Amino acid sequence: MWIYLLKRIVLAIAIIAIAVALLFLMIRAVPGDPAAILLGPRATPEMKALLHQEMGLDKPLVVQIATFFGGLLHGDLGFDVFSRKPVADIVFEQLPYTIELILVSIFWAVVMAVPLGCYSAMRRNSVIDQVVGVMAVATIAIPSFVVAVFALLIFAVTLRWLPAIGAGNGFWDGLIHLILPGFAIGVGWVGYISRLVRASMLEVLGENHVRMARSFGISEWRIVARYALPLAILPTVTILGVGIAWLLSSAVFIEVVFARPGIGALIVNAVNTRNYPIVMGVVLVSTFLIVSATTLSDLVNAFLDPRTREKL
Repeated sequence: MWIYLLKRIVLAIAIIAIAVALLFLMIRAVPGDPAAILLGPRATPEMKALLHQEMGLDKPLVVQIATFFGGLLHGDLGFDVFSRKPVADIVFEQLPYTIELILVSIFWAVVMAVPLGCYSAMRRNSVIDQVVGVMAVATIAIPSFVVAVFALLIFAVTLRWLPAIGAGNGFWDGLIHLILPGFAIGVGWVGYISRLVRASMLEVLGENHVRMARSFGISEWRIVARYALPLAILPTVTILGVGIAWLLSSAVFIEVVFARPGIGALIVNAVNTRNYPIVMGVVLVSTFLIVSATTLSDLVNAFLDPRTREKL
């Protein structure tokens, strides 16, 4: 177990380093001078040269990368070129908004999808199973930003039931402001998870220990909840861990549509203004979240299925 954790930590560090280095090269290849964008059209060559020196852009690319990783080892992500605030403070100030949006989206999607998938497996080829299958494919096929736009127009603009923009003030107001964004991200996962649970459940329900439980007269719902679901849910846990990257990318569009704070909106503004330190800070934190979620999903699988612990 400890050897497995050590390997995952080393792999995580390597993935983060490679991702940051590649993005460093990609963002430097984007056309446009960040000094010209920051200083405006009236900036003199001397002013641009001074800002280049301050941002370290006058140094060779290898030196810039080495300087960034050197600061990273000391917990220094640099400074925002606009506000002169530490990048770490800016990123971690916006990160909770994105995390709560992702958690709410996944929570309601799992709460709805798992029972639907179980019921569809228990009533295979029934009318409800077919209806759930059609709705699942439909929700998977619709992009989250399209759902966000229509949800905004219907429930916020036309019906005026829910707020349209912002994150709200306080717990309850913030929760109300999460309904539409959380719905836009989670609706596709309802269909995806329900289909995945159904397929896994059908496979598990045919195993020997389930047939043995039926022979003892145990009710079908208890068999599903006690003996089948812990095994059938394993692929879903794995997909949720890997899907954190998809969730973060969806959050970028959703936060822009609903004018919510978060790292999605933060990185969009940073890319538009060539604010390199903010972009690097957001990507570093996002990569860390993705790697951490993948590792956590593997550990949860090992906890739910003792047979996988031998592989650790």
